[in-house]
Amino acid sequence: MSKPQTLAELISTTRENGGYSQKGLAARSNVDLSVIEDIESGRELFLPATIRQKLAMALKLNVNKIKSLEKYPDTSVKDFEIADKTEGIKLDILEKGLKGHKCPVCESELVCRVAVMYDLEDNMVRHPKARCSKCPFQIK
Repeated sequence: MSKPQTLAELISTTRENGGYSQKGLAARSNVDLSVIEDIESGRELFLPATIRQKLAMALKLNVNKIKSLEKYPDTSVKDFEIADKTEGIKLDILEKGLKGHKCPVCESELVCRVAVMYDLEDNMVRHPKARCSKCPFQIK
């Protein structure tokens, strides 16, 4: 058998060789079935560390083997667009709330929060924070 060239091939062939269905792997790894389906179909190219570790344990793979096949979003081409969108996202978080914001890099859901702090004169200052649920993008 040839060496897997993609993350989807690695996960699906290892799962099949282990005798698991997608549903069985989801149960064994404690990862949602929809995530397994997205990985094996090639829609999911970058995994959060927790999912990577759960899959590695369930499939008896080295975490670095999985990580080596992941594809990180290319942000170098549109850095200036992302910077512009980031400011808009910050304002939207403060004005419209924490839900419904999309990552400017990969279009996945952003996990948002507002940090409340106080300045030296005891005035409340609100700082929007966000991180992507799929890629390394974050607003600090």
